[in-house]
Amino acid sequence: MRSGEIKALTGLRIFAALWVVLFHFRPLLHDAAPAVASAVAPILNSGAQGVDLFFILSGFVLTWNYLDTMGPSWTLRGTVRFLWLRLARVWPVYLVTLHLAALWVVFTFYVGHVPTEDTTGFNAISYVRQLFMVQLWFQPFFDGSSWDGPAWSISAEWLAYLSFGVVVLVIFRLTQVTRARGLMLLGFAASLPPVLLLLISGHFYTPWSWLPRILMQFTAGALACAAVRRLRPSHQTRALAGATAVVIVAAAVGLLYVFDAHPLPGVIDSGGVVDLLFAPLVVTLAIGVGTLPRMLATRVMVFGGQISFCLYMVHELVHTSWNWTARQFDLTLSGVPGKLTVLGLFAVCLLASALLYHVVEEPARKWLRRMLDARPPTDDSAGTLSARQRVPVR
Repeated sequence: MRSGEIKALTGLRIFAALWVVLFHFRPLLHDAAPAVASAVAPILNSGAQGVDLFFILSGFVLTWNYLDTMGPSWTLRGTVRFLWLRLARVWPVYLVTLHLAALWVVFTFYVGHVPTEDTTGFNAISYVRQLFMVQLWFQPFFDGSSWDGPAWSISAEWLAYLSFGVVVLVIFRLTQVTRARGLMLLGFAASLPPVLLLLISGHFYTPWSWLPRILMQFTAGALACAAVRRLRPSHQTRALAGATAVVIVAAAVGLLYVFDAHPLPGVIDSGGVVDLLFAPLVVTLAIGVGTLPRMLATRVMVFGGQISFCLYMVHELVHTSWNWTARQFDLTLSGVPGKLTVLGLFAVCLLASALLYHVVEEPARKWLRRMLDARPPTDDSAGTLSARQRVPVR
């Protein structure tokens, strides 16, 4: 298997994004619908793991698209082209949300009586780091690293993109000497270090824990892709993979509830263990057929996957704006109006995401790609242009 978009994985992205959104919206959900929030608390409380799923998907998709072109040999031209295309993909929306976050802070300086949040990190050096997406590289914790909170993971991803030129060389050579089963085992092994650190420390969020999360989960996704590319699955195998994907999702949800009720001894964030299921889930969805892969590949889910990056980047701005508004006007989320308000906030997130996708992400990506593909005019065309523009000397 080695051609075309894997739509089921595109559709999976919207669920990863929504998982993160629900994680950040937990306080609102508890205020508006405490019974519902309590019932799904084990899932909501582990929503930060959606970022790890994004990291694995990123490694998989980039390897899927670039293994043949960048894997055989390293070239400066190929690496620069890859980095420019990645920049074209993430930078425009990143820049918009970065400056929206800054404008929001300025707005709260001059409007209302609610004190402005801590702005000690809003300075010139921080701005330059934010601009070049390297702000996370200088500190052990991602909280407070980015003006737009979720942007920390984009800084982490940028580090993975810069290392991809080397990673893909190694992955390509592994595919020449390793069978699919071995590559799957290597992918699973690559996803182990963050979980091992969790089991040792008891917490998923520790100093510099973001570094093994991005590097190892990204590599796990790349190895999972290499395994898939070595496969030639029969229809029966693909049907089995589709059914296995359903079992993996059910197992992940079940484990979250089990670990919520019975945490591992000394491990506060026991739900983080489900990270080990992400690479197998991606593999089974990539090759599988059946109800779950078909549902994720529908037009609605694929569109959701396309706007998932915008949703991830904009949702915390909506959340922050609501928190300020609620404090400013002493608003609560009780009763039916509260439930409608939370639904409205979700709707605003989705609408803003679709708007960002159509107005910023796609047009800017295409524009930046055209810049990469632009060629200087030929001698003939340059000569013709010069002749038309020539002013006769009198």
